[in-house]
Amino acid sequence: MEADNVPQEGNATLGGQRKAVYARDASGRLVIVTSRGWEVEEIVTRQAVDAMAQQAEVSRERVLAGVASPLEYWMHARRMDVALLAQSSGFWQWRVRRHLEPRGFARLSGAQLGRYAQALGLTVTELRQLP
Repeated sequence: MEADNVPQEGNATLGGQRKAVYARDASGRLVIVTSRGWEVEEIVTRQAVDAMAQQAEVSRERVLAGVASPLEYWMHARRMDVALLAQSSGFWQWRVRRHLEPRGFARLSGAQLGRYAQALGLTVTELRQLP
């Protein structure tokens, strides 16, 4: 993309901020150009956020039905997946998946709950229940 053609339509999801994108200048070199975003990017971002909110709501229903642990809800509410939660908390992915089940979650120690709570930006008390 040419530096002069970087979209500047504006994107409400950026909250008035600008972002850096790479573009080619007049001499053909890659340079960083600021952009206010564009409409297509905003539409796709809103769709992704809506899908994640819907996934969190499905998880909430699963927790209320006793099929999943509160960890599953909070993982989706914080826009994470198993891989990202594992990386953030320091647990292996297979262990995170085990902890998404009520039985595995019930066996977590205080220290393990603390690791998840820190990764999710919650207290241990908040982690153990739904909002």
